Amino acid sequence: MKRTQTGQYVTVSTAGSEVCRAFVPCPLPPSPPLVIDAGLQDLMDHTLLALGRLDSLSTLLPDTSLFLYMYIRKEAVLSSQIEGTQSSLSDLLLFESEDVPGIPIDDVQEVSNYVAAMNHGLQRLRGGFPLSLRLIREIHEVLLSRGRGSEKNPGEFRTSQNWIGGTRPGNAGYVPPPVDRVLECMSDLEKFLHDQPLRMPLLIKAALSHVQFETIHPFLDGNGRLGRLLITFLLCGEGALSEPLLYLSLYFKTHRQEYYDLLQRVRIEGDWEIWLEFFFKGVQETADLAVKTAKALITIFAEDRQKIQSIGKSAGSALRVHYAMQQSPIASIAKVSHRSSLSVPTVTAALNVLCKLGIVHELTGHRRGRVFGYDQYIKTLNEGTEPI
Repeated sequence: MKRTQTGQYVTVSTAGSEVCRAFVPCPLPPSPPLVIDAGLQDLMDHTLLALGRLDSLSTLLPDTSLFLYMYIRKEAVLSSQIEGTQSSLSDLLLFESEDVPGIPIDDVQEVSNYVAAMNHGLQRLRGGFPLSLRLIREIHEVLLSRGRGSEKNPGEFRTSQNWIGGTRPGNAGYVPPPVDRVLECMSDLEKFLHDQPLRMPLLIKAALSHVQFETIHPFLDGNGRLGRLLITFLLCGEGALSEPLLYLSLYFKTHRQEYYDLLQRVRIEGDWEIWLEFFFKGVQETADLAVKTAKALITIFAEDRQKIQSIGKSAGSALRVHYAMQQSPIASIAKVSHRSSLSVPTVTAALNVLCKLGIVHELTGHRRGRVFGYDQYIKTLNEGTEPI
């Protein structure tokens, strides 16, 4: 069934007295209804199987928390890179270690805020709080709590017109709803998240909600990052994933022009089905990659343990230091000492052993205040995190 645009344009006057057209989306679900043909249904079924394999990682991994700790940070780096930061995963880990000065603070602070916002949202959902406008504002407040963007009303829906692309609303690529329609649009989205007026399959709900949030662009800053988080919060909040293991930022980063084009195509042509195809493929590809990465890390840890066990008497303390480096693959001697409950001289000796085995290496080149990195662990997780 042929559709037209999924909303209406309204004329608005900006603060500078410039007149432009802003887009106000219709409430979800789409009308006319979605057409899920056999091909799209088959793709969704395979995507659900990939999600199931991903969720089973919690039983495959010897310590899920270790993988989550780093995987969440990788997602934070990727999602922030899409918004223009140049921070790397290593930068974030060095920043969090508080042992190495000279890291680009604005970029890394933004990534660190993302980790905190993600953890806050997940904690609230696990405590039984619904995915609601109140929670979305809470998450946004944490996201913009410090550093760049902290002056743009964290936790509050915008009270001025924003736009995407261009230098002003008049030459922008896209202008979201005017200020006086934001709360109405977000309230409609909240109803859809709560299965009103009807319940939809979770993957479809996540796909549609992401587009709607990005279309409304309810905040002055942080919309892209929060819109990507919304996908993970939905999947975890409704039980599709027991742990927050799915993040689409690498897929969106790799296919960013197609991603932006499809968002606009939904708005102008109402072609939700082609967006669903793109989204399902992204979920499937991302889930499979996460499983592959986890298995690679399990192999790395096992092989390195074997190397350490081959050294004989000093293997005991070296294995404890090795486990501490799994918890945080960039760390100072003092931090490793704290995590492993071993003395500084013992940790120093063990790290020297791990360096000789080629498992870790020293990052600073200093004689004092040395910081060590777990090479293969960082390299495996760094794939895809090169700044745009």
